[in-house]
Amino acid sequence: MLALRLTRTAHLAVHLRRLLVALASAGTGFLLLCALGHALSHPDAPGASALRLAWCAAPLAAAVYLAVAVARTDPGTRPRSGLSAIGLGPGRLMAVSATTTALSAALGSVAALLAFLYLRGSLTGRPPSDRVAADALAVGQTLPAPAVLTLLVLVPALASAAVAHTLRPRDPRPAAATAPRGYGRFGAYGWGKARETFGAYGRFGARVAVTAGSRAVADAAGSRAAGAARVGAGGALQTQASAPHPPASTDGTTQTLDAAPPPPADTTPDAHPEPTPRPQNTTALPWGIAVLTAGLTVETYTGNATGAPAPGTAPSAGVLIGWALTALGLALAGPGLTHLCGRLLQAARPGALRLLAGRVLMEESHRIGRPLGVVAAVAAAAYVTATVYDGDGPAFGPLGTLGAVLVAGCTVATLLTAAVEARHARADTTGALLRLGAPPATLRAAAAVRAAALLALFGPLVLVVAVLAALPLDN
Repeated sequence: MLALRLTRTAHLAVHLRRLLVALASAGTGFLLLCALGHALSHPDAPGASALRLAWCAAPLAAAVYLAVAVARTDPGTRPRSGLSAIGLGPGRLMAVSATTTALSAALGSVAALLAFLYLRGSLTGRPPSDRVAADALAVGQTLPAPAVLTLLVLVPALASAAVAHTLRPRDPRPAAATAPRGYGRFGAYGWGKARETFGAYGRFGARVAVTAGSRAVADAAGSRAAGAARVGAGGALQTQASAPHPPASTDGTTQTLDAAPPPPADTTPDAHPEPTPRPQNTTALPWGIAVLTAGLTVETYTGNATGAPAPGTAPSAGVLIGWALTALGLALAGPGLTHLCGRLLQAARPGALRLLAGRVLMEESHRIGRPLGVVAAVAAAAYVTATVYDGDGPAFGPLGTLGAVLVAGCTVATLLTAAVEARHARADTTGALLRLGAPPATLRAAAAVRAAALLALFGPLVLVVAVLAALPLDN
């Protein structure tokens, strides 16, 4: 009920994004049902039916990725102060977001089932006149209810599971874990950066209590020993350990200083801790390049072995695996490339405009880098398709066109949604700049510089990847 109330009271932009999720789920569900219809119409060709079902993985992944991006930008399920007191903690909000995503995707699956039944004539009683459509829709055959239900539940289940995994509550990192650590004695990691001489800890007399004079010399470097002065056992007043000359007792002997321990830190847990800033991790860039190279290698080997596919037929499974690895490599390399683009903008004595644009790109690399990589992969695949099938018409027919539109639309919508999330994340910074007197034209110019820099970096990359992927398919 809470998920329904949050869905009903959301803003128009939130409803539009959820409608996009429902449309993506409807298109993906329709393609899955068409693959089932082809399998029912051609029981003697299980390989072709399995290949059609495998090609549905691309729109399925794009729809799930879009659902995750929409759930991340949903303001109704964002943790806020005071919600934990009424039972709406991070775990409950994550469950609400996953339920909302499942409802949107389920609505699309129901629409896909109704469209499939309408086109095959089960609702109107008029079968389609197109033979190709009749083969894909399994006209005149009984649909197995368990298979239909499994295919329709696939998109809502995967989308809700991905949203729950992405928005799961995470414990805040302790300060000691996030502080930079160095290499200490004998290369032991995490011992701090203060150098120690060999045997300093176990040297004879190093841990024995010292007199006042020797203690003053030992504490000359002084580490901030804290604690107020306190009264000793004999009634004499003892000063702090940092005092240069300790007082003498009434009997003429010198007292041993007892350094007071520092005051205990406030360890009371915060009811609403601030989220830990995500580190700018660019270590995935080499892995992305390696996976991209592997994908191009697999595609080249498969294309040289099988040649270009005939018009009206789908490429082989090897080409599908190569394209999948290529897309995965670009997605992994996207954040690192975006971070690198921000660094290049700040090179060679930058001004205020380039410095602002570069810093924003470095800060937002983990948000927009991966969607940018996916869009680059889709653009490269579109170039390959247009190059190989330039004069023979579409290779997959209307279903292939629907799948291509779904993948392209979902990836572009995901990129725009990630841009909206990044804009909301830097809203406080933008407001601070405006209050300091920064003109709005400067902020718009910085956004244009960021877009131009990303286009200058990813444009040639897409062209190079597309040309390399199209070479073995032109034979």
